[in-house]
Amino acid sequence: MNSGAVMLGMSGGVDSSVAALLLKRQGLDVRGLFMKNWEEDDRDGVCPAEADAQDAAAVAQQLGIPLHTRNFATEYWDGVFEHFLAEHRAGRTPNPDVLCNREIKFKTFIEHALDLGAERIATGHYARVALRGGRYRLLRGMDAAKDQSYFLHAVGQDALSRTLFPVGELGKPAVRALAQAAGLPTHAKKDSTGICFIGERDFRGFLARYIAPQPGPIIGVDGVTLGTHQGLAFHTLGQRGGLGLGGIRGRAEAAWYVVGKDLQRNALLVDQQHDSPWLMSRRLLAGAMHWIGGQPSGTRFTATARCRYRQPDQACEVVVRDDGGIEVLFEQAQRASTPGQSVVLYADDECLGGAAIDATDAAWGGLHDAPTLRPLMAAGSRR
Repeated sequence: MNSGAVMLGMSGGVDSSVAALLLKRQGLDVRGLFMKNWEEDDRDGVCPAEADAQDAAAVAQQLGIPLHTRNFATEYWDGVFEHFLAEHRAGRTPNPDVLCNREIKFKTFIEHALDLGAERIATGHYARVALRGGRYRLLRGMDAAKDQSYFLHAVGQDALSRTLFPVGELGKPAVRALAQAAGLPTHAKKDSTGICFIGERDFRGFLARYIAPQPGPIIGVDGVTLGTHQGLAFHTLGQRGGLGLGGIRGRAEAAWYVVGKDLQRNALLVDQQHDSPWLMSRRLLAGAMHWIGGQPSGTRFTATARCRYRQPDQACEVVVRDDGGIEVLFEQAQRASTPGQSVVLYADDECLGGAAIDATDAAWGGLHDAPTLRPLMAAGSRR
């Protein structure tokens, strides 16, 4: 597919702005589409969709690109946010960016782009696509510090066959330099961080709007009750601080870390070691695996994996289970591999796919129902 209009997702940021510039320089028929995915509460002054829309419009006007606007807030709520809340209520820590890419940016967006007469789409993601062996492959972005393939691991073949990643071959400094040289108004705009509907605001306060508090005990790994939490949904494994546990008599003045959750007892387990053995695991189980370019041959193979964005690649062995899930065995112990987050597999520069983590073999991981903690929890009423 080498001709026809290209619909570019224009977010109002520098990456999509430079993507537009590069596509125009290639002589393509470029059109822009600004997606509003969240009906934010403007009283908080966060997730400024209006300002982003104005920036996208300014870039489109400067480059002579027609700009469409679509509100996908309903689709976002139904396809992403309800899952986000359900996972938190279940004590897991979801990654809504993965689902947003699959359900909104590479599904709903494509559907609207086709309806508007485009044949392909483009985005400002730092990733690449290549046709190898008759299958479209998702490759890392050339800038290792900005590579976003981790968040794109659930995108399917049809979407990849229609997608261009114009900045995937570039590093961030080069992108900003191109924007500045072209006089684009977004050249110095700060990168957005986090999830749009949370933005810079307090995560716990935002989540409390949708999930009612469920107080329960905070228990040290020695079985002593140290305090009270307001809900397991508001905490994640490896979390440092935010527990209100400072100045406990007989305890060191050191940071506390969340190392586990007991859903049955609504208890939060904590330790004062950053690399607490309760957090470390060598094995994890993940649910139904999405293979981007097809499953590798055999049911047991070596690869590298990431259990969170920006994590260095970790050497591992992968076992494909009969139910379509995977077991991952790491060479080195992993800290805070978290149920609900994604484990994403790689072979050199290719992203093979990923799946949501179900459980690990950490002392508090879930594979063996944490038997060593049972006596601690039984003694958890002590102070």
